[in-house]
Amino acid sequence: MFRLSLRSSVNVLHRTSPSTLLSSRLTAHRYLSQEARAMIQDAVKSNPVVLFMKGTPAEPQCGFSRAVVQILDLHGVPSEKLKTYNVLADQELRSGIKEFSEWPTVPQVYVNGEFVGGCDILIGMHQSGELETLLENNGVIPKVESDPTSTEGTTEASSEESKEKAVA
Repeated sequence: MFRLSLRSSVNVLHRTSPSTLLSSRLTAHRYLSQEARAMIQDAVKSNPVVLFMKGTPAEPQCGFSRAVVQILDLHGVPSEKLKTYNVLADQELRSGIKEFSEWPTVPQVYVNGEFVGGCDILIGMHQSGELETLLENNGVIPKVESDPTSTEGTTEASSEESKEKAVA
């Protein structure tokens, strides 16, 4: 899908630096074509959750991709709201997604078109509860509401009242 639209180019910049012995440096920059950028942008906005990973959810090809899949499963992200792309199947996508997000590693997770991060970021967000909040606020998973009929706090109060009545 992405292979034909990604184009590698080298942009050579001439930079003068008075503080160095060399009077100039050449710096190479690789950039994404506008067409490739648009295709990736459409991909990340196509579903509520988009995961660029090594392998597939059924057969992850690296431990970090496996961990991200497990975290998303743990939070109950429905498969119809999750779109995955195997970067190992397309070398241009593999390098293009890194340039698109300016994030050097895969896996990469997007929620409603916004870059969230890689495996380490997702693990931290999962541990702090931020990931659940993010997924709930973006309508990916239903919000967990406390049960108003819960008697958790009233049980202690009732037993205190019972003790007071027994003493009186």
